[in-house]
Amino acid sequence: MKLLQVLDAAIAGVDLTVEAGVFLLSQTEPEAIESIRMAADAFRQMLCGETVTYVVNRNLNFTNICEQHCHFCAFRRDAGDPDSFWLDQAQLQEKAAAAWAEGATELCIQGGLNPQAKHNGRSLDYYLDLVAALKDAFPGLHLHAFSPQEIEFIAREDQLSFRDVIIALKDTGVGSLPGTAAEILDDQIRRQICPEKLKAATWLEIVSTAHHLGLPTTSTMLCGHIETPLHQVQHLAQIRQLQQQAIAEGKPAKITEFILLPFVGQAAPQVLRKKVGRDQPDLQKTLLLTAVARLFLGKWIINHQPSWVKLGLGGATTALRWGCNDLGGTLMEEHITTMAGAQGGTCLTVSQLRTAIASVDRLPAERTTLYQDRHSRRGSSADMI
Repeated sequence: MKLLQVLDAAIAGVDLTVEAGVFLLSQTEPEAIESIRMAADAFRQMLCGETVTYVVNRNLNFTNICEQHCHFCAFRRDAGDPDSFWLDQAQLQEKAAAAWAEGATELCIQGGLNPQAKHNGRSLDYYLDLVAALKDAFPGLHLHAFSPQEIEFIAREDQLSFRDVIIALKDTGVGSLPGTAAEILDDQIRRQICPEKLKAATWLEIVSTAHHLGLPTTSTMLCGHIETPLHQVQHLAQIRQLQQQAIAEGKPAKITEFILLPFVGQAAPQVLRKKVGRDQPDLQKTLLLTAVARLFLGKWIINHQPSWVKLGLGGATTALRWGCNDLGGTLMEEHITTMAGAQGGTCLTVSQLRTAIASVDRLPAERTTLYQDRHSRRGSSADMI
């Protein structure tokens, strides 16, 4: 297998094989890695031009009480722990109001799997009440809410189908699902890092069901822990196939973006931290995987985003030269990764995002969750820096 032939095929729009993806990730020579970077950057330019987008949003992590014990998670707590929390409606409304006042177009809502979170004896009713209250008060905010793991949890608690849960949430005001909880879509790896979590096939089923019901999703990968390059590429292959299926079957929604989430282990449980032997992400390996993901996912998933929370704004800005065309959101607060020891911060201003984008000679543009221009939702865009 020759490097330039693989790169030329990718830029020409040919779907790379798993073997080709692993071949790219196996490169170690600086010249080869630079060739991969340049190819990913060129392909990004072909698909997205020179614009880098961002969204003004706020995270709402409504509880850290969780029934599961993922080996990478420093966020979860048991009920009664001194630093456990479970926000009530008034607290959520206050945070949403502050986000709206700052010009947000999105609330990203995720939380722990709290068995006590019920209304009328049902988990679904609790989640519907949460969504309805926020949507009624702030109808202009897009609710990007509840991972496939949370969908599985609600369905399991109430003995409902995934379809019924998704329909109810969508009808009440959820506009899209975060594609988190994917971790690595390999059950052997999942048994070692998140043994209580939903299986890979279940994650894929829930995302596919959401697409069929008209609810867009994102897609993610938790990387840089005990997985191998083969696991990484097989994960990408399953996401690519999911997107191809959505398009081929004419489903009303699909995956809007792909996000790499490198493992942060500084405050993570020791069981995984010891196996990884590193507290912060390996930037160079993350950048190479960023470029390979761009080339492997090809024309099927257009938008690629780094995590400034995990890589820091400097690392995420560098990733814009490795195939990324989006810099994520302002977040306004962030708990899950920060509690694991990430050093990227919990909030960025629009000015900081735009300055970072301009520093690599790209054009900043504010978007909505579904990659529409902000003008369609909230008046005029922010002034250029």
